[in-house]
Amino acid sequence: MSREREWVDEEAGPVVRPYAVTRGRTRPAAKALSTVLDMLATVSLTGQPAPANAELGAQHRRLLNCVVQHARPVAEIAGELDLPVAVVRVLIGDLIDYGLVVVKAPRSKAATPTESLLREVINGLRAL
Repeated sequence: MSREREWVDEEAGPVVRPYAVTRGRTRPAAKALSTVLDMLATVSLTGQPAPANAELGAQHRRLLNCVVQHARPVAEIAGELDLPVAVVRVLIGDLIDYGLVVVKAPRSKAATPTESLLREVINGLRAL
């Protein structure tokens, strides 16, 4: 049986606190701190096998499954896993340390959409 089980109450949702998922850590491991873990940074698999000493929990495996098809931004992964971005950053840091994922910095500001465009998109989505 796995050390980590997801406990979910049908009405309340997950009953395991986010800090339990990261074992109380609030920051990525030291090696991963040099990597840009911006919300728009993209995460992709390296294709390397997990090392023998890798302690991959259920959330680590879920995160790996999120990026198996294509690279995805940190914020999108957090939304998919229904976890806070801070928790996802810690999990990504673990996966970087194990050599399982790489993170690419977000595009330059010139290539990112303007605030007004993003507001229009949000308003359009709300109108749906």
